[in-house]
Amino acid sequence: MTVSTLSATSLWRDRRFRTFWSAQGVSEFGDRITELALPLIAVTMLNASPSQVGFLTAAVWLPNLASLFIGTWVDHRRDKRPLMIAADLSRTVLLLSLPAAYWLDLLTLGQLYVIAILAGTAHVMFNTAYASFFVALVDRDQFLEANSKLSATRSISFMGGPALGGLLVQWLTAPVAIVVDALTFTFSALQISRIKMIPAASDQTAEPLLRRARAGMRYLLRHPYLRRSLACSTTVNFFNLISTALLVLFASRELELSAGTIGIAFGIGAAGGLLGAVSASPLSRIFGVGPLIAAGAVVFPGAIAIAAFADGPTWVKATALAAAEFVGAFAVMCFDIPNNSLQAAVTHDYMRSRVSGAYSTINYGIRPLGAVVGGLLGTWIGVRATLLVSAAGGLLAVLWLVGSPNIRTRELDGLEPPEF
Repeated sequence: MTVSTLSATSLWRDRRFRTFWSAQGVSEFGDRITELALPLIAVTMLNASPSQVGFLTAAVWLPNLASLFIGTWVDHRRDKRPLMIAADLSRTVLLLSLPAAYWLDLLTLGQLYVIAILAGTAHVMFNTAYASFFVALVDRDQFLEANSKLSATRSISFMGGPALGGLLVQWLTAPVAIVVDALTFTFSALQISRIKMIPAASDQTAEPLLRRARAGMRYLLRHPYLRRSLACSTTVNFFNLISTALLVLFASRELELSAGTIGIAFGIGAAGGLLGAVSASPLSRIFGVGPLIAAGAVVFPGAIAIAAFADGPTWVKATALAAAEFVGAFAVMCFDIPNNSLQAAVTHDYMRSRVSGAYSTINYGIRPLGAVVGGLLGTWIGVRATLLVSAAGGLLAVLWLVGSPNIRTRELDGLEPPEF
């Protein structure tokens, strides 16, 4: 039986989806370890300042500025799987260089910046290829279910990954803990290589890359759904990265929490993401896809204020950190899952990787700026005050959805890419 004849609840029985799901789940789990270990290397081993930590976070997201061109190049390749495999293997090698430098006593902030940029470039290539890979893997009526399952796994990784990462950092040191993430990318590459499928449609025009890239950006900015989604997501990402760049530093230095406690607080808080992932689909049916996206756009950025007000005994501060993570993680799933599904439904097949790249160039490309602004503000007005600026500014994102077709969308059935 082919995927196209399976029911919407049959992804549990779809071997190809399960294979990719396992690759994604293991890789996401490893990512959570590195997301905690990398800034801890900078803060605890290299004595980085708030601005330097901000620059490190910016370096991770800097390659997204090239997403448009990477996505345009990817769109010209019919089979996206080899690109995804190459991206995974590249990240394996890059991450393994960190413990090697540590053992040779050569570890520096400069190396962290270089690895962050190169690994981020591989991440961009993987994601732009994934946009087309996803619609070839599952049918339209399975978009919400597939995104919910993948997001649920990501949420579970946020529950267990930081806790495990914190313990590994304490027991083995942060550079050694990163070895675990490197191995997860190897597993992901092996699993994706096992998936046999008919590739989605590709861009077969003979136009130069730059012209095709411009066409992708023009398509995105003229699209009645995508341009509003882009403006909202970009605003959320800018203000979210202001706080994300400093959150580990804030928890370590100002709240005076240990690496293990920080990891456990993040892990407990991430349960909100799992709850949001399993709730997003039924909530979309109850309240509508668009209204749920709007609600998530308000609650997600505002949740960091809970952590910013944390004070008192250690257990109170750890609880506030976990609560901020819980509320934010729940809300971001209610934003991302219906938003990603809506985007998949209204984008033409031949433009997917190009549009994904153009979208990421702006949406994720703003993240380095947010991280740098966060680092500079943290040095200027203090880390706690900067978190409150992040929370207040993020609330503006929902204004982009007012009057848009996005917020009026109740369900995805029958929704087709518009002609414009």
